[in-house]
Amino acid sequence: MKVLLTGASGLVGHATLLAALARGHEVLAVGHERLPPLPVAAAAQKKALAIQCDLTDDAALDRLIFDYYPGAIINAAALSSQAAVDAKPELAEKLNVALPRRLSQIAFHLSSRLIHLSTDFVFDGEGGPYRSTDVPMPRTYYGQLKLMAEKEVLRFGGDHVVVLRITVVNGNSPTGTRGVHEKLFHTWAAGKVATLFSDEMRQPVSAINVGDVLTELVERPNLHGLFHWAGPDVLSRYDMGRAILRHFGLPETLVASALAAEQPDADIRPRKLELILPPLLGKLKAVPTPFEQQLEELTVPAACQTWYDGARQTTGGVATTGRRFVQGRDF
Repeated sequence: MKVLLTGASGLVGHATLLAALARGHEVLAVGHERLPPLPVAAAAQKKALAIQCDLTDDAALDRLIFDYYPGAIINAAALSSQAAVDAKPELAEKLNVALPRRLSQIAFHLSSRLIHLSTDFVFDGEGGPYRSTDVPMPRTYYGQLKLMAEKEVLRFGGDHVVVLRITVVNGNSPTGTRGVHEKLFHTWAAGKVATLFSDEMRQPVSAINVGDVLTELVERPNLHGLFHWAGPDVLSRYDMGRAILRHFGLPETLVASALAAEQPDADIRPRKLELILPPLLGKLKAVPTPFEQQLEELTVPAACQTWYDGARQTTGGVATTGRRFVQGRDF
């Protein structure tokens, strides 16, 4: 199938690109600010093409999609944090709401599948675990924008669309700066201790696993509507950080515990965002990846490798990870 993938230069987008290519699809990888990196073999065989496009420009977006005429569109493009939304609120409205609205309208016109990514931040974190049928109550403007997008996509896309809510994503990004462990490594390499909340609970999900799910949803026209997907383990950010340190053989003194409830923005921070995965779970071949297995997928960001080598020599820590072949980098 011809798949148009937006946000292909991001963490989830790049993992989805690799998953779609592995399953034999042809992919047009679209980046908003950066040209998405392509696997060498796929580019040489013309199975994938990378394009940079201003996704807020309706005319440019229309030309791109109608020229390519995809059988499916996967929308992984967004400003994906409250900090990013606060920094660029006008762009956030365009990317997080106007873009998915336009994509759903075009997908309906072309009779194409549309898989749109949303977030667990549409909930307030007080009444979980949450089913996909539960009433959302976002605390943040980011969550409000994502909820608005869900409604627009489902309104205009009809039976052609799937909205998939996911949680915090674990994995290796093309820039080496987007994954949970990558952000931590950059903090440590800067000589800082990472302060992580012990009272904010999430279900970390593997980017590779999400990519597999999105690709499988493209292939399943019988599935449409709103679904949840996450990892099987409910962990605090502090517990995630400690597990990452142990995995890479680094001292646990590099993370410190704090309480989100004591922060100035406590009123907008969801405490526990636990998602109930059925009915989607069981309808797909893909299954959620346990956190310990997710750790096996992680690699040290290239920009932090020198610091990591020095830290390992200094502490004498024993890592449970080693050199791994990474899809898209090594093959």
